Amino acid sequence: MPRSTADDAGRRHDRRPRRIGTWPAVGVTVAVLGVANLALHRWTGAWGLVTAVVVSGLLLGVLRWAGGTLADAGLARGTLARGARWALVLIGLVGVVYLAGALLPATRGLFEDRRYDAMGGAEVLLRVFVLVPVGTVLVEEIAFRGVLYGLVYRVRGAVWATAVSSLLFGLWHVLPSLHLATAKPAVGSVVGQSAFGAVLGAVLFTAAAGVLFCELRRRSGSLLAPMGLHWAVNAFGYLVGYLLR
Repeated sequence: MPRSTADDAGRRHDRRPRRIGTWPAVGVTVAVLGVANLALHRWTGAWGLVTAVVVSGLLLGVLRWAGGTLADAGLARGTLARGARWALVLIGLVGVVYLAGALLPATRGLFEDRRYDAMGGAEVLLRVFVLVPVGTVLVEEIAFRGVLYGLVYRVRGAVWATAVSSLLFGLWHVLPSLHLATAKPAVGSVVGQSAFGAVLGAVLFTAAAGVLFCELRRRSGSLLAPMGLHWAVNAFGYLVGYLLR
């Protein structure tokens, strides 16, 4: 007997990929980020870059699994030009602020960092143009202002998306900040040599920065805007810190 049209439609429906709910997708994203945080804290150089790219791809896959699109991640093609303009303006503003801070004696000490003592110019450039944009900015922006923000925004709106994304962004920086007070004298002068004080300060500061990054994402409609600011803050920090050794 010939198969009925209804049977064919049912079989086609059964072959469609099953979607995961939004909050389970958030849970999967957090689990992936927990493993990635440990891996990126341990692995540096090429392995760290590969990990960052793989994790970014996995997280975009989770978003797609939940029925999301590149637009939900702030990467819609139609928003890229606007996001790039925002990014260029923000990079210029950060450059001006860093230059003024480096030239003024009252703020020059904020850029002191003992981690630069053994760095050469080639390593600094590698960090500025490869490690920071790929190993830091790409994975963190896709994770927090892209996938997490996009998932929560779909069901709870901008306030919840910003709160969840920023809180987790702050917690993401616990491991990197364990030795911050020793490395940066300016931080040590505020919190002492206490690892707890440095970690708490880093979590609060980066969570607040996350709020700003989320707002840039919301206002520009593009992930490129927070990416530009994020890169500028980290990259110019390396450059100025190295030049002021």
